[in-house]
Amino acid sequence: MSGSRDDPAAFLERFRSYLHLLARLQIGDHLRGELDPSDVVQQTLLRAVRSLDQFRGQTDAERSAWLRQILANTLANAVRDLGRAKRDVGLARSLEAALDDSSAKLEQFLAADDSSPSEKAAHNERLLALSAALEALPEPMREALVLRHCQGWELARIGERLGRSRAAVASLLRRGLEQLRNQLRELE
Repeated sequence: MSGSRDDPAAFLERFRSYLHLLARLQIGDHLRGELDPSDVVQQTLLRAVRSLDQFRGQTDAERSAWLRQILANTLANAVRDLGRAKRDVGLARSLEAALDDSSAKLEQFLAADDSSPSEKAAHNERLLALSAALEALPEPMREALVLRHCQGWELARIGERLGRSRAAVASLLRRGLEQLRNQLRELE
């Protein structure tokens, strides 16, 4: 594993793309102009570094769950600070559930069979690699893939969002999946 508890920032940095993707999925259109996923992730990682001594897990799956919880709290605080909601424990729990759902959709995208601890560790590595590979794609391609495969949008709706035809969206998806596969193969 890159990074260690001796260097908390490096220990958690490998989760940045994963958290960024989850934050993008949770920040709705109505908040996009007011909340930047990169800022939310940075705040999440800062909170995680400060509370790293409280983390009791051993695996990357446990780290991911812990970071998702911190991300949910960070998002809830950001929404509250924007004046969109009162201090609401239910909001943090709702965001945590939504983040877990988004994470599950990412895992379904990889479609792995996690029957042994080593397979679970390998699966988590693939999940982190997928998040990083998605981050590396051009914005329209990444947006089309996330909307289609993580949020289940139809081509026409994605086209409206991106200002493109259905054929152009289909092409973005095809090329994006091809680039993702190539990037993931290079990492193997």
